[in-house]
Amino acid sequence: MIWQEGIAPFVVVELLSPGTEKEDLGQTLREVNQPPTKWEVYERVLRVPYYIVFDRYSDKLQAFQLVADRYSEIDLNIPRIWMPSLQLGLGLWQGSYQGIERLWLRWYDADGNWIPTPVEQESQRAERLAAKLREFGIDPNQI
Repeated sequence: MIWQEGIAPFVVVELLSPGTEKEDLGQTLREVNQPPTKWEVYERVLRVPYYIVFDRYSDKLQAFQLVADRYSEIDLNIPRIWMPSLQLGLGLWQGSYQGIERLWLRWYDADGNWIPTPVEQESQRAERLAAKLREFGIDPNQI
């Protein structure tokens, strides 16, 4: 990614995997002569400002912000994190996506509104067009 974009990511979202939780949360020590852990790469090499971790088995969301060269956990009173520099947030949303009902990670805007999925965008577009047709006295269900 860096070799293509030329810059480090601003946020990394990690989905915890069974068996690698400790490494994903920076709770393992690297052995001598071993490559750095993911946590060390994000924190010390790439210096990614936000590192967000989601455990889809427990539905736990954790967020860390780079403060003085180290990740500091952000206290999430509600399962949402706002990133002012991006004017974008990430939180947990209960709903159905691609036929699966559960808690999902989902982006939201400065007003706290969830960013629509492509299917939702198309549905909203269809509703706007139907409303416009009704303004002209045309029943969209009849065409």
